[in-house]
Amino acid sequence: MNEWYTTLTKPAWAPPAWLFGPVWTVLYAIIFISFAFVFFKAWRGDISFLIALPFLLNLIFNFAFTPLQFGVQSNLLAALDILLVLGTLAWALSVIYPFFPWVTYVNIPYLLWVAFATVLQLTITYLNW
Repeated sequence: MNEWYTTLTKPAWAPPAWLFGPVWTVLYAIIFISFAFVFFKAWRGDISFLIALPFLLNLIFNFAFTPLQFGVQSNLLAALDILLVLGTLAWALSVIYPFFPWVTYVNIPYLLWVAFATVLQLTITYLNW
């Protein structure tokens, strides 16, 4: 873990650092399977690319979080980014539901974790302003 991050003030309810690795391992497996399915369906023309767009944007924002938080060391940029992760995920799950509801259901743990991570990041940003 980044030394800078360990110096930040965090809320008492912040999970221990060791928990993030196992949680993201499970979530990335879910993301890989379900998002790959959506991209495959879009590639085949079974659904519009516009349905796959929020999934693509979600991946971009998700992968940007770590460099923004730990590389740039910017709580503010990380907070803005996690809001985009949450927003694009909600958008993605709502637009895919009419076509493949299982994709929405299987991503509920991801949605819950991102909602929690959003509150955590916004709290850390506020506490370290």
